[in-house]
Amino acid sequence: MDTSSSKSIFLTWKDLSVKVPAGGSHGQPRYLLQNVSGYAEPGSLLAIMGPSGCGKTTLLNALAGRLGTAMVDSGEILANGRRQQLSFGNSAYVTQDDSLIATLTTYETLVYSAHLQLPDSMNSFEKQQRVRNTMREMGLQECADTPVGGWYIRGLSGGQKRRLSIAIETLKQRPLLFLDEPTSGLDSASAFHVVKRLRLLAKSGRTLLISIHQPGSEVFELFHHLCLLSSGQPVYFGERLKAQEFFDDAGFPCPRYRNPSDHFLWVINSDFEETKDEELGSEKLTNSHRAQTLIRAYTNSDMKKAVAITIQKVSQKAGELIGKGDVGKASTLKQTFYLTSRSFTNMKRDIAYYWFRLFVYTMLSICVGTIYFNVGYSFDAIQARAALTFFVTAFLTFMGVVSVPSFIEDMKTFTRERLNGHYGVAVFVMANFLSAFPFVLLLAIIPGTILYTMTSLHPGFDHFLCFIVSLIATLSVEEALLMAVASMASDFLTGMIAGSGVMGMYVLNGGFLQLLRNLPKPVWRYPLSYMSFYTWASRAFYNNDFQGLIFENNVAGGAPLTGEEVLKTRFDMYVEYSKWWAVFVLICMAFAYRVIFFVIIKLRERLPAVITKIKGAAKDFG
Repeated sequence: MDTSSSKSIFLTWKDLSVKVPAGGSHGQPRYLLQNVSGYAEPGSLLAIMGPSGCGKTTLLNALAGRLGTAMVDSGEILANGRRQQLSFGNSAYVTQDDSLIATLTTYETLVYSAHLQLPDSMNSFEKQQRVRNTMREMGLQECADTPVGGWYIRGLSGGQKRRLSIAIETLKQRPLLFLDEPTSGLDSASAFHVVKRLRLLAKSGRTLLISIHQPGSEVFELFHHLCLLSSGQPVYFGERLKAQEFFDDAGFPCPRYRNPSDHFLWVINSDFEETKDEELGSEKLTNSHRAQTLIRAYTNSDMKKAVAITIQKVSQKAGELIGKGDVGKASTLKQTFYLTSRSFTNMKRDIAYYWFRLFVYTMLSICVGTIYFNVGYSFDAIQARAALTFFVTAFLTFMGVVSVPSFIEDMKTFTRERLNGHYGVAVFVMANFLSAFPFVLLLAIIPGTILYTMTSLHPGFDHFLCFIVSLIATLSVEEALLMAVASMASDFLTGMIAGSGVMGMYVLNGGFLQLLRNLPKPVWRYPLSYMSFYTWASRAFYNNDFQGLIFENNVAGGAPLTGEEVLKTRFDMYVEYSKWWAVFVLICMAFAYRVIFFVIIKLRERLPAVITKIKGAAKDFG
């Protein structure tokens, strides 16, 4: 069954240049690509070759619409002869970084990916059969039950991870596929079989573009077309079979027993200069001269003219518009189910995600329970109960920052899958909440029950229930807040620092370290104290524990103190409102932060397109 999301795509690019603007006022922009033209047609495998730093990845990113916002591009990129955006799901991009879930096995990774990508019209057996076929084609059968692995889990080798990343994106057989260094980390035999599989995909009507550094002779012979770059400039574009003839005519014939691809890279590499005597500085190296000679030869060649004619023909014959990428994929409900299942499985197996926190929470709850065992109703018990509330509200939530690295790993996987059209943002946000919530319940119920029982807080099941529900709501807010922070962070350290900073600022306004009435009104009290979830959590916990209790007075002969008096005079707490009102506010905040999490992802997703439109408008205006 053909599960491609649209018909064939003929990609052309003309005079494509990419530059990084100058940093200073007098600096010159740095060009990553200069006047590169070419095309990729259905049924062919195009290889982009060149030495390191020549612009291979930049060219792929430009064609796929994934250039960084700091880069400025010019020229014309057409899909089927039209200027149109490649939508999510119509093309797939296998990057150099293998963003995979470490705890899943190879087979589980592909099965979950199949359920997320392939349409509902395929039954479970057909999807599993597609997975098995793909594993066989990529040579992954022997490691089907091996975990992917990560920094603390031993698993697949680098080459096996590379093949798994390619396998994921070939499951759906999209019409356009970009692969950045697909043979990186592979031995020569594995590289040959992987590229052979890609060639077969191309022959079935797909359009494939790959960047590759230095292929072996067997791999090189699998390419249909070849694009050679040197320092961002085109050295050759055309049929692979005619490349050697071009180099011969330009005066750089390939030696008889040398791999042509090795010879091409040897000639066009301008990073190293050969001198007769470096110490004397007598003569400059000739490598850059060779590259420039080839660039001039190609500029004046019939091959470049043939490329221009092909681009013109395709441009004049506007083909079909590319359909939406969500055609022929799994339903939103099924995607949510399988993504939730995958996330839950990962969280269950990843010790650093929740299990370590649960262990620490439980041990600390036992420690605190022994310190404040049967806290009582003396005057000193007032401060003890306040300290307990601070521990529950502040420390148990602040420990959540240890999960930020796992959150960021999830975001990396999501970014790869989202850009390749596996599922939508709403599905990811919902699945993340559903998969994490059972663990939030464990984090609240087990340590909370131990703490509540050992310290003998306010008796009565209704008070115990409010305590647990308040803790669940508080932890839910913390989870949602940290996910929003993680969605903006680029690495673990930045995420943990930012998360700790936000949490620390909210603790300052929570009513523990300074009474709310004593906070400076501008900013700190209004609006930050009301934005801080610690403020509402402390109200829920304080009101639940103190209301209805009677405490001893520290003044001899003085009247006993009611919990309501203590709340008003000592802790500046409102007793007119129900404790459940504060719990309701916490639930609303948890929902609000999930919405913010969703909005941040959507904004980051649309920002490059907005910048591209602004650049396009600026060009037209200029």
